[in-house]
Amino acid sequence: MKKKNKMVKGNKKNDRSSKITIDKLAMMVAKGFENAATKEDLKNLEAKMATKENIKDIATKTDAERLEKRIDDFAENKVSKIIYKELENRVQKIEAKI
Repeated sequence: MKKKNKMVKGNKKNDRSSKITIDKLAMMVAKGFENAATKEDLKNLEAKMATKENIKDIATKTDAERLEKRIDDFAENKVSKIIYKELENRVQKIEAKI
């Protein structure tokens, strides 16, 4: 049997890569960097970033929980003081009548 010499048709991967020249590749790479940040952009961003000094006084989750507990305690005590005052007034009126 004779082997037939077949030419491989349509291997697009090889066709595509063989058609790209170094110049085209360089243009593609350059186009990919068009929207990349510049050193000046990064410096501006760095100036806007918070530093350790800026964030050291920010409340933590624990601080917030403590504050919430203090507010709840205050509200309970305030209600208790109001109720106590009302009862005290009633007792004073009753004692005055006696």
